[in-house]
Amino acid sequence: MPDYSYLSFWHETVGEPLRPRPSLPGSTTVDVAIVGAGYTGLWTAYYLLERMPTLRIAILEKEIAGFGASGRNGGWCSGIFPASWRRIARDGGAETVGRVQRAMNATVDEVGRVARQEGIDCDWHKGGYVSVARNAAQWTRAQGEVASARSWGLGEDVLALVSKGEAEQRLGASDVLGGTFASHCAAIHPSKLARGLARVVEARGVGLYEGTEVIGIAPGRVTTNRGTVTAETIIVATEGYTPSLPGHGRDVIPMYSLMVATEPLSAATWANIGLRDRETFSDKRHLRIYGQRTADGRIAFGGRGAPYHYGSRIRPEFDRHQGVHAMLRRVLLELLPGLPRDVRYTHAWGGNLGIPRDWYPSIQFDRTTRLGFAGGYVGDGVALTNLAGRALTDLITGAESELTALPFVGRRSTRWEPEPLRWLGVNAVTQLFRTADRAERRTGVPAKRAAWFWSQLGH
Repeated sequence: MPDYSYLSFWHETVGEPLRPRPSLPGSTTVDVAIVGAGYTGLWTAYYLLERMPTLRIAILEKEIAGFGASGRNGGWCSGIFPASWRRIARDGGAETVGRVQRAMNATVDEVGRVARQEGIDCDWHKGGYVSVARNAAQWTRAQGEVASARSWGLGEDVLALVSKGEAEQRLGASDVLGGTFASHCAAIHPSKLARGLARVVEARGVGLYEGTEVIGIAPGRVTTNRGTVTAETIIVATEGYTPSLPGHGRDVIPMYSLMVATEPLSAATWANIGLRDRETFSDKRHLRIYGQRTADGRIAFGGRGAPYHYGSRIRPEFDRHQGVHAMLRRVLLELLPGLPRDVRYTHAWGGNLGIPRDWYPSIQFDRTTRLGFAGGYVGDGVALTNLAGRALTDLITGAESELTALPFVGRRSTRWEPEPLRWLGVNAVTQLFRTADRAERRTGVPAKRAAWFWSQLGH
């Protein structure tokens, strides 16, 4: 029987054996069938059972609960919404910006509340998020982000501009000019959260069938390699694995984000690095990096830069990329001068996340077919999945709420271009960001082409 602890540092340290639960024993009938046992599927089942405890729910998972991004991410439960405030306002009006941001901030606290209530020890700590500006272009960008927040009526509780001294007090990074701080972010152990949710919903009667591959979805029916599940309501919660479903190859693209983890660091090293409140951290570069201080005193650090693979291919060997992992170790040493040069890295891993064509997540439910979908989180899904699970619960049960009125509920992104245009375009943008970051480090002048790209998406 396979053991999935090899997938990531998080899976290895989750504190339980990662062996598959029994597969679907044969064809069956339920009230709700959920495809995918990541955060979206698990949260949806959790809130549906709170609303209607007698529902018969089946979750169908090809691997194990928390196998994908839900168990491998950077461990940021944040109020960050992938689409910009300007894009939100363009789609839903200026007042919508505040509603979306308030919903996101409240969702961070809701995840923490449920974890405490259900006894899910996922190393939760809400220490906020510090993003440092390390050259003149990044400092200009930081000031622009805060000015944008104020223009939409968002206060310092959403985003604050911090001085060089305050930024350095939080994170002992190199070349700091200042930065931003957001209080609405918690550091978590993502796999512990996913596995804990799985245990909770299973204990309440959900049929969680692992090792069960879905090969077809139609109104009222999910076909698997183990039998057919008949259900009035079907929810697709496959995020970065959505392109592997028949007919969904261009809905989102699976982009790979990779991570490394250090050995536990000494108290003297942490005194130099900071992160005393377990703040999550990054800088203002275009090619995103992200990190956290883990509960056991390591740095878990990740970033983008891995190539998009032709045809939206998803393969286990793509989870590791020698060049990108070497780059992450190099960047972390350059970012944190207080980190010993001979620090030992104990883990290197990665996984894919779902990116829609317009970088805008969506929550969909057709009341006629009873088919639903949530995803396209662009790497910011730890909190968003919880919001999606609650919104889907409202949609499934026919309730109208503040969540169902949010602008990303009921919307649908344009599909990605066919190949080879998709491969050429996505990898060109990655190279654009890489080149822009190099130029900004050298000149301190904001990169116009990268700024133009973001402007096309409403950033």
